[in-house]
Amino acid sequence: MKTKHKKPVVLLPADVKQLGMHPFHAVGQKYILAVADAAEATPLLVPAVSDYLDIENLLDMADGIVLTGSVSNVHPSHFGQKVLDPSLPLDPARDALTLKIIQHAVQIGVPLLAICRGFQEMNVAFGGSLHQAVQATGHLNDHREDKNADIETQYAPIHPVHLTQGGMLAKITQVSSMQVNSLHGQGVDQLGLGLTAEATAPDGLIEAISVNHAKTFALGVQWHPEWKVMENPQYLAIFKAFGVACKLRMRRHEPPD
Repeated sequence: MKTKHKKPVVLLPADVKQLGMHPFHAVGQKYILAVADAAEATPLLVPAVSDYLDIENLLDMADGIVLTGSVSNVHPSHFGQKVLDPSLPLDPARDALTLKIIQHAVQIGVPLLAICRGFQEMNVAFGGSLHQAVQATGHLNDHREDKNADIETQYAPIHPVHLTQGGMLAKITQVSSMQVNSLHGQGVDQLGLGLTAEATAPDGLIEAISVNHAKTFALGVQWHPEWKVMENPQYLAIFKAFGVACKLRMRRHEPPD
């Protein structure tokens, strides 16, 4: 007998954050609620302890994965560079988990939505590189938020992105351009192998990517569509499309009629 109202399970790899004298594994609430409300799925947080996890079994139980944003940067050693600014936070434990699962998840057909840091991880996992400081390149704009502004201002739409005609993101959102927020210092330099640019900022910086020939949903965006997702039609469309893909994967466990 089929279970009615069953929801797909979406994994959210955690950040490691120091709270007081102890490290904690944490995921921002806005991502958790976006998965629950917009994707209509059950969020499941995964601690960044990759050496203790059975990745095969973890991905087998997953109906989807969301790679969240974070204040930390992807360690530049993963794309052949040295740390440019030692004052910026890193999270090697998260790197170890996410970079281990991304390609494998795509290969076996687990839907993947990658946001901000997750978008950067996705590019690196496919052999791409990052600008460690977009604002220091000399040819790209400063894409960081105003640290002194209130949160509403920081997450407000700040620039347009132009969507690739006929691309995955354009089909999902049904628009050719859209306004997005911008809260990142790192950004795509060299695009990873097998990835397609789905959107670019006015300065030419790649802002969204998809995986060529993926079996299912595999999309990364540099901005934060989880922010007030239920109030933004394009942001909501992204999570809805991801949720549909997760529901389709969930059906692999259902008995035949």
